[in-house]
Amino acid sequence: MLKEIMKYGEAELAYKNKKELSKHPVLYNLFWETTLRCNAKCKHCGSRAGENIQLQDELTTEQIKKAFKSIADKYDASKILINVTGGEPLVRQDLFEVMKFASDLGYHWGITTNGMLIDDETIKKMKDTKLATMSISIDGLETSHDDFRGVKGSYKKIIENIRKLQQDKFLHCFQITTVVNKSNINELEQMYKVMENLEVDSWRVVNMDPIGRANDNSNLALEKDDYRYLLNFIKEKRNKSKFEITYGCAHFVGMELEKEIRKNMFFCMAGYTTASILYNGDIYVCPNVERRKELIQGNVKQDDFVEIWENGFKWFRDLDKLKSKDCEKCQNWKYCRGDSLHTWDFQKNKPKLCLNQVLEGDKVI
Repeated sequence: MLKEIMKYGEAELAYKNKKELSKHPVLYNLFWETTLRCNAKCKHCGSRAGENIQLQDELTTEQIKKAFKSIADKYDASKILINVTGGEPLVRQDLFEVMKFASDLGYHWGITTNGMLIDDETIKKMKDTKLATMSISIDGLETSHDDFRGVKGSYKKIIENIRKLQQDKFLHCFQITTVVNKSNINELEQMYKVMENLEVDSWRVVNMDPIGRANDNSNLALEKDDYRYLLNFIKEKRNKSKFEITYGCAHFVGMELEKEIRKNMFFCMAGYTTASILYNGDIYVCPNVERRKELIQGNVKQDDFVEIWENGFKWFRDLDKLKSKDCEKCQNWKYCRGDSLHTWDFQKNKPKLCLNQVLEGDKVI
């Protein structure tokens, strides 16, 4: 069932059936943003984790349990994957209590973590609560990774923890995510060998997007030739690798490259199969999307999630919501639909980063 959920919730389904999904959305991917607290200060962090922490706003153990129970009372929980994210999820002391509760309700769950807080006791709790998928970030070789993540010694610690995890292959899918930027793009070949040695199931390679703290570190942003190199690297390695290599879910890159760099065609899933419960209980789409008051659909502290999911999210499900003057004349509009919502510039009403235009044109918009 888990593999079916993961396959059903991916972009190929939405690409083929986007009109149907706009009328009849199906919740498959539910993000729980556990906290904005973090033990790192990454240069690309979209949510600026670790800044302006308001602990009193975080959902309590009972509040998030109540939300998960309410959803399970109305939907088949076994068909929903809870994606646990942050901040750093492992800083929450009640994380495994909550996820044991969710697992007992029938949910599958996965976690995105920086990997630094994993130890033998944590691994035992992961197994006991039936953790199914994990994504750990490795953003370059030792020096570049430690600098990008803002924690000296983190690379060695993460590699050590990954080897512990791999001793007992209890995960359905173990993935490494790499955010490619100016500091590590020349290390991709060496990193590929690292992934082979770590025996990962999947290597998710993405570029640094102009959101959050990445805007403070624009010197690390890729340029046109970098994007070409990155996408060609993924294409080349996918053809011979024993493990999955994917560009991830962000950005339409043109029909020629689409199925060469990822398993399925691009389509932004926000609001169609994907929603989130933010750290403070706000009901939202992908947590990477800019936090705007008018886009918040409700809050689980006082609202029923399923009712909001079924009767809210209307703007997100309008296939023409991003049909701006810059996009509507594009020949790829019907495939792209304005590109990734998390990189949409709401002030200028245009994409902050259109890779299709970057690759075809002369400049980054």
